[in-house]
Amino acid sequence: MTEASVRPFLISWNITKRCNLKCAHCYLDAVELAGKDDISTAEALVFLDKIAIDAPDAMLILTGGEPLLRPDIYDVASYANSKGLTVVLGTNGTLIDREAARRIRESGIKGAGVSVDSIEPSFHDSFRGVKDAWQKTVEGLQYLKDERIDFQIHATVTKENRGRLRRLASFAGETGARGVNFFFLVCTGRGEKMSDITPAEYEEALKEIVELSNEGGVAARARCAPHILRLTGPSSALSTGTSGCIAGKGYLRISPDGLVTPCPYMPVTRQSMSLRDFTIAEIIAGDASFRLLSAPSLKGRCRDCEFAETCGGCRARALSDSGDIMGEDGWCSYEPKPRADLDKSEPVWTGEAIERLAKVPAFLRPMVKKGVERYAKAKGLSEITPDVMAELKSRYRG
Repeated sequence: MTEASVRPFLISWNITKRCNLKCAHCYLDAVELAGKDDISTAEALVFLDKIAIDAPDAMLILTGGEPLLRPDIYDVASYANSKGLTVVLGTNGTLIDREAARRIRESGIKGAGVSVDSIEPSFHDSFRGVKDAWQKTVEGLQYLKDERIDFQIHATVTKENRGRLRRLASFAGETGARGVNFFFLVCTGRGEKMSDITPAEYEEALKEIVELSNEGGVAARARCAPHILRLTGPSSALSTGTSGCIAGKGYLRISPDGLVTPCPYMPVTRQSMSLRDFTIAEIIAGDASFRLLSAPSLKGRCRDCEFAETCGGCRARALSDSGDIMGEDGWCSYEPKPRADLDKSEPVWTGEAIERLAKVPAFLRPMVKKGVERYAKAKGLSEITPDVMAELKSRYRG
């Protein structure tokens, strides 16, 4: 297994299945306000102990459902922060008032990803299934800003809002967001009942996100869309901030009842292992999906594609479409070119460059490393030095 697969750098924890919204696309099929949480506070702290041992430098995303529905969420976040984890919140924002924002800051949460799918309240409310959700979310953004808590806008791309991505990016900048992440739906959970955008519409949306990212405004990213790396070019602003599919290769998800999967869009199965019974390392070593993803043997067009190493296709989408985690990603319309003449050599990192890379936060380091290597290789460089890293960084900021 790779180092990234042994030591996750990004963990998404669906800490509750309860939610106060009724989103039609919910991959978790979250239950609105009903029932109780499967994981107690005491168990949650034990989970955090296990995470801190096997993923000590990871970014931990506390999400749901709606995580702020857990009365102990601030205690859980504070404990995770005390264990050295970088804690962020994935939230719909409707429950964030002045008091909640203060407690978010005091618990050590470093930032939040807040769902906003349109600048038009009526569309957002319809999509999220609750009247006035948009207004409450926007008020929540202001409270986060008042407490100087970094936040990003998270938007799900659909047929209805696909032509409004630029307006969403502008809105993100106006609210003070650090960036906007455009998520591309993987049809699982309640999302199985939704109609998808077509591969052609997907491609056009990715091209627009590349344009937005290169214009120097608010940072725009595509999530669950590894194909964007085919469109960016190695010197694009997206180059070091975007990676191919990282499911099971440094990324994993914990379900509301403690089961672990390689990503949130991969459903739990009878073979899924629980954090109640195993450590993170034991799950990664023992779960068949993690083993396949750590050294993938892709099939179909993904296998034949010259972008297989940088992109690799969305493994969750392949699994959802074909039942094969190694299958081709049906949303990609690209026809691969022959790979026989591709340069397989990798640039060598100098000692000084390795020292500089070590200063990058651990949860960002794998993506930054791959981005720098893509950039150096595209320029025909055999060696990566601090100057090469600085050159790419200046392009990223510019």
